[in-house]
Order: sequence, then C-alpha cells, then structure tokens
Amino acid sequence: MKSNQSEAGSQKSERIQRLFTIDFRLLTLFLLATVYCLLTTDVFALDVNKKLLNNGLIVLHSEKHNIPIVMVTMIVKASPLDEPKEKAGLANLVAELLDEGTKNRKSSEISEEIEFIGASLGASAGGDYTTITLSVLKKDVEKGFELFSDIVLNPVFPQEELDRKRELIKGSLKQREEEPSFLADRAFKKEIFGEHPYGRQIEGTTETLSVINREDLIKFHQKYFIPNNAILSVVGDLTPDELNSLIKKYLGSWKIAEMPEKQINPMPEEKTKKVIKIEKDVTQANIIIGHLGISRDNPDYYAVSVMNYILGGGGFSSRLMQRIRDDMGLAYDVHSFFAPGKEKGVFQAGVQTKNESANTAITEIIKQIERIRKEEVSDIELADAKAYLTGSFPRRLDTNRKIADFLATIEFYNLGLDYAEKYPSYINSVTKEDVLRVAKKYLAPENFVLVVVANQKKAELKY
Repeated sequence: MKSNQSEAGSQKSERIQRLFTIDFRLLTLFLLATVYCLLTTDVFALDVNKKLLNNGLIVLHSEKHNIPIVMVTMIVKASPLDEPKEKAGLANLVAELLDEGTKNRKSSEISEEIEFIGASLGASAGGDYTTITLSVLKKDVEKGFELFSDIVLNPVFPQEELDRKRELIKGSLKQREEEPSFLADRAFKKEIFGEHPYGRQIEGTTETLSVINREDLIKFHQKYFIPNNAILSVVGDLTPDELNSLIKKYLGSWKIAEMPEKQINPMPEEKTKKVIKIEKDVTQANIIIGHLGISRDNPDYYAVSVMNYILGGGGFSSRLMQRIRDDMGLAYDVHSFFAPGKEKGVFQAGVQTKNESANTAITEIIKQIERIRKEEVSDIELADAKAYLTGSFPRRLDTNRKIADFLATIEFYNLGLDYAEKYPSYINSVTKEDVLRVAKKYLAPENFVLVVVANQKKAELKY
C-alpha cells in the first residue's frame, strides 16, 4: 500500500514539475517576444537611400563605415521564366559566362585583375532573376566597379568558353543522376509545375544545352540586361557622392531600352494525387511529398511561415521531427518548407528513411499535415515559433554582404525598404486562428505529389 502511495506521490510530483516547466517556458517565450517587439525599431531598422536613375536603374545604398569594404549586388530580371522551353539553361549559361570574356578583357585577364586586388566577382541565375555580385576593399573600389560594369555591360560570350562551360554543366548533370535526392527533386518539380519553367532544372538538360548557340546568349543579354530591368544594391564604406561618381563613371553609358515583354507561363492548377516511384538500389528511401504553394507577395506568407515552423520547419522543435525522429526513430532528419517565388512556389516535406519504413514515415507525415489542419496549435508552439522567427531574423543582416543581397531581394519582391523593421510585427501578429486558417487553405493532404526513390521491392509502397 505504501509503495502505491509513494508511486502516486511521485507521479503527482512529476506532473507538477512538468506543468511548472511548461508554464515557465511559456512565460520566458512571452517575455522574449515582448522584448523583440519593444526593440523592433532599434534592432531591425536599416538606413537605406533609394533613387531611380534617368536610365531606369533602381539604386539602393546603405552607408556603413565600420570596415573598409564595399559590397555590391545587382539583380537583373532575367531567369528561366524568360527562356524558351527548348533552350532551357539559357539564362544560366548567360550568367555563367558574364565573367568569361568581355570587349575589353579575356577571361584570364578578368580573373587575374580580380585576384590581384583580393576582390570577388561572380554571377548566378536563379528561378526568378540573375544576380551579379562584387566584394571589394574601399581602396580598390574604382577597379572593382570597372570590372563589375565590364562584365554586366560588355560580355562577348566567347565560343570556346561557351563550349567549355556547356560540357562542364553536362558532366555535372550526368554525375548528379547518381544522387537519389537529385532524382527525387527533379521528378517532384516536373510533376508539380508541368510545363512551367519552375519545373525545369535551372541548368537545363543535356539536350537543351546542345542546341543553345552563342547568338542565343548575345540576344538574351541584349534583351534583358538593361538598366530599367535591374536593381543595384550597394552597402559599405561609400558616401552618396562617392557612389554617384562611380555610377556615373562606370554605368553612365548603360542606356535605357524598351522593356522586354514578359512571357506568360501558365501554372498548372489541377489538384490530383500522384505517386511516382523511382527504382534505385539504395538502403535509404528518398521521399518528397507536397504540392503547389504560395507566391512571395501572398499576404498569408507570414502566417504560413509560423504554421510551417511548427509543422516541419522548426528543426528539433517541429512536430515532424519530434514524431518521426524522436518518438519513432525512423530518420535522422525530416523537414517541411514553403518555397515561394515571384509566381506560385511549392510546399514540400522530405525525409530519408530505411526502405522498409517508407510507408510508416509517409503515413506519419500525412497524419501531421492533417492534424495541423484540424486543431489549433498550442500556446507554447505559437510562442516558440514567433520567438525563433523574430529572434533569428538579425542573422539575415549580420554582414554587409547579407544586407546588400537582402536589400536587392526585398526591392525585387516589392516588400518595402522598411521590411526589416516591420518583419517582427508581421510575425508577432499571427494568431492561432491564423495558423489554422492557412493550414486548411494551403495544405492539401488528400491531393499531393509523392515521389519515392527507393529499392521498390523492399519498400513495398502501399500508396
């Protein structure tokens, strides 16, 4: 009898301790969120000047004289959205070859001059735009801007460099064919987006790369690399007068031109369940499940961010991680995310698990998606998500390089130059009702695309 009483007393003590821990954690999170709200203006505000030049170029400038370095980011609104399907990879090839030879310099000369001043210069194409970046010491900013402007305005796309780069990309694509995660991602995007450019690999395919010629690159550059189709972001040790002088000297010859007509790329809206099984002799099944998501300008973006953090974007604190990794021991990592773009992006959850446990992992992911659509999240989950999303935000702005990229991006997506200042309030205004509403609206556990790269015999999928 005493043993039972002792055990009951122990259990009661444990329950009290757990309640105390939960209450204390909730109070701590509440206080953290309150502090972030109170300090919003001081912590997140960025001193940025914006102006529109006569040639249509948008210039963003943030003076920071703490270190003698200048960071430059240019966004050009040129991407796979603007290339013909049969020449997929064109936008990427243009970006890759910008610094491989100009009217004034050979590829080797560009590399040598950049290396001599210890700067970095590069370009890359993404799903929505092309980015050109420069990092240079203040004392070498003249030479940095000279080289930067040269590759933006005067690339010649030498045939030998085109042939070399094309073969390198083909080799990389062939090598990635052996990666289960690449196969899963490629099949998933293709099924989600259909003929839309978001469904293609940015690098293109072996077939499409083979038909791209030098004239295609020249025409693409002439059409899209114009000042009124670009955003220039400069952060660092430059005064407004110094920046104006540099722009006038090195970008003054960049003439305004007729804006290219944007291609209309229909987004598939059909909502049906589709399962794609890819045979691969692997011990771990690569699983992706998801559907169309939201665009970056969707007003529900912030509620969706909070909701997804709780579902699968919050690392060890997310429901998917707690259930599939911690409770069930089925995987090292499981996650979910929304990837919004200029146009509608995707929602997807992903996991790698043993072939034999693929069905169990898929079932649990769907179960957790259904759960967050049916019941409100807890106060602790909501507070935890808000505290993390607002608390981690300054890490996006903790270097001048990040700030330069950030400013160009928020201008591209029309988020407003006060976005950094307002972001915490956007997140902190999300309620449990908002989370439930957006979960019901943007999650579709009955209409999903499921891709499984696995040893199909061992996996024995029931889907």
